[in-house]
Amino acid sequence: MKTKKMIYFILMYLPLAVSVIAMQFLPDKIPAHYGFDGQADRWGSKYEALLYPVITILMGCFLLGMAKLAAKQEEHGENNRNVIIVTGIFVLLLFNALNAYFLYTGFHRVEDLSSVPIEIYQLVFGLLGVLMIVVGNIMPKLRMNSVAGLRTRWSMKNEVTWKKSQRIGGISFIAGGIAMIGACIVLKGTSCLPAVLGIWGILLVVDVLCTYRIAKRNG
Repeated sequence: MKTKKMIYFILMYLPLAVSVIAMQFLPDKIPAHYGFDGQADRWGSKYEALLYPVITILMGCFLLGMAKLAAKQEEHGENNRNVIIVTGIFVLLLFNALNAYFLYTGFHRVEDLSSVPIEIYQLVFGLLGVLMIVVGNIMPKLRMNSVAGLRTRWSMKNEVTWKKSQRIGGISFIAGGIAMIGACIVLKGTSCLPAVLGIWGILLVVDVLCTYRIAKRNG
């Protein structure tokens, strides 16, 4: 657990350290916002590059709070805390990747994201797919809580429905993550977005219906 926390805090503060160093080399004006078409539609000060590091730290603190709250709802062990910390590590990896990406676009004053070797939508949704696979693998370890996991009025009916729901949720997350990565490989640009939203929509319906059926069978 100590190693996981060390990795967690490194990833939490690394974007700030990298951005402070990069600030010495960034031009005074950088692309500050891109539209859905990938074109820079606003330019701003290079100090706006500190936005992602600040958001990363805030997200890290938020997830630590969730881990602490979920741990209090577990009578024995630290399964809930471990699951959220591991999830947080991969969330912070995503934020680190985004920070590096936009430092690159800022340094090169990229006006059109299509000129960047890595497509932004493929990067974001591909990493989210990996995150879903990781979460799906560790979700069955969660103990009943009101913070993390597949939580519906039916899954939280009792311990049996909770455990079965987390197993189903884990499988659906893994399948959804694989589908999301596949969509990002096949599709490019904004075409990834409706595909990903469709995958999430299907998972939401399937998971809710599954928890309902589990509760009916184990009521």
